Amino acid sequence: MTAITVPARKPARPFFSSGPCAKPPGYSPDELATESLGRSHRAKIGKARLAYCIDLMREVLQLPDTHRIGIVPGSDTGAFEMAMWTMLGARPVTTLAWESFGEGWVTDVAKQLKLDPTILRAGYGQIPDLSQVDWSHDVLFTWNGTTSGVRVPNGDWIPADREGLSFADATSAVFAYDIPWDKIDVATFSWQKVLGGEGAHGVLILGPRAVERLESHAPAWPLPKVFRLTKGGKLSEGIFKGETINTPSMLAVEDAIWALEWAKGLGGLEGLKARSDANAAALDKIVAERDWLGHLAEDESIRSRTSVCLTVEGADTDFIKAFAGLLEKEGAAYDIAGYRDAPAGLRIWCGATVDTADIEALGPWLDWAWVSLKVA
Repeated sequence: MTAITVPARKPARPFFSSGPCAKPPGYSPDELATESLGRSHRAKIGKARLAYCIDLMREVLQLPDTHRIGIVPGSDTGAFEMAMWTMLGARPVTTLAWESFGEGWVTDVAKQLKLDPTILRAGYGQIPDLSQVDWSHDVLFTWNGTTSGVRVPNGDWIPADREGLSFADATSAVFAYDIPWDKIDVATFSWQKVLGGEGAHGVLILGPRAVERLESHAPAWPLPKVFRLTKGGKLSEGIFKGETINTPSMLAVEDAIWALEWAKGLGGLEGLKARSDANAAALDKIVAERDWLGHLAEDESIRSRTSVCLTVEGADTDFIKAFAGLLEKEGAAYDIAGYRDAPAGLRIWCGATVDTADIEALGPWLDWAWVSLKVA
């Protein structure tokens, strides 16, 4: 390989993975509260910490009291599947898919629950025509497509007088965008995205219409224990007060509490959004200055500000693997290859736990990797 000048400055924290994402600045396991560790989650201390975590999520998300928050097993996937298995089947279903996780929900509804959904699809980098959605149906969609870098522009396309329920997989959207909670009946996410928390736990948010569905509709299929949200036809309210369905990791809960307290210190949701916006703007500048880089989502109104997906001129999967490998070897950027099912390209997390200075420092390293491979 021809000798090429290596950039002088590396990102101080080269963690650009889109999940699990970078820990918040200043994070250390030594900073975590430990009183709940080694204790039962049903003990007074365990219940208190779980309830406090829920209260913090409500505060930072600016979630109205009309909506309930539950900590559930299985990360975002578990939370979303719990919602589908317990609430679908009461009316027709429309599923929207423009990336791999949306396609996963299509598979679940069509092949597992066998509900013959209406499917509205778009390719990577695009979004379906949202005006074509029939809101007499229950509607499943991904607010921010982590693997495609495409998001819904806003909540204006969701009518206030909808007949069906809105199900939003919001795992890489919450804490980064304004979510109109009056338009959302079900939302799910995991701590491992914008909060930089740990995986394995999901969060399920239910609006009043979703609770009404749970208490009035009995699914035609059996439900495993970890999916059961009602007892005797009534919502199991304890789940939404920290009485989890299965045993949670109190270490992961303390980790999430630390991140939420950090978010409060930034000014809450507004502070988190400002950090994500600054990171996305810094990456936009890098892309604009290089003719070999582009955005997979060309339309800025639907372009993610968290999981930003980039095209690389002439790149195939092997090139991207080598590109990302060079940067990882140098300790300049970790985990920036695009998702395996997406078009060959880069994916750079710009959520709030990333520092803008590290995005800015990444630009010369992208140049270095590009030139290194082109002249090899």
